[in-house]
Amino acid sequence: MLRVYTPAHACIHMFSKLTPRLGYSAGFLICGLLFAFALYLQYYEDQNPCPLCILQRVAYIALMVVFLVGAIHGPRRAGAYFYSALLVIIATIGAGIAARQVWLQHLPKDRVPECGPGLEYMLDKFPLTQALEKIFRGSGECAEVGWTFLTLSIAGWSLLWFVLLGALAVYIAVAARKR
Repeated sequence: MLRVYTPAHACIHMFSKLTPRLGYSAGFLICGLLFAFALYLQYYEDQNPCPLCILQRVAYIALMVVFLVGAIHGPRRAGAYFYSALLVIIATIGAGIAARQVWLQHLPKDRVPECGPGLEYMLDKFPLTQALEKIFRGSGECAEVGWTFLTLSIAGWSLLWFVLLGALAVYIAVAARKR
């Protein structure tokens, strides 16, 4: 009997061969490309990041570090569970920050908070907990949508990528269980 392979079969076959080291390397590469694109938008498209955007970048950097350590370590089952759990926690925090920004972007114009001071000023003048409270309350600049692609804002895409990276971490843990 002749077997016909579709692109779906190719994807399933590729993911069936996924080792933790390869999965963590892919996550590191994805985070690096997303971070590079954020820098491109900032320096070449003049999309200056708001305080919530900067916190999302911190979450991406944290994901990159854990993905890199996992790729270098190449853990077996217990190590893969640990790294994946850490990645899911970081991705969930990042998704929460991005979701807050998406929510701010969808507020009616009369409900959008006024623009506040920059992140650096808040961190210099206020204790960390008070600065974070002010950041999460949001400001007018966090509600602005300056760039979109396929109707999603930067924050919308960031939310999607945090969810996908968290799912990748879960998949790596499940794949490591089978090894």
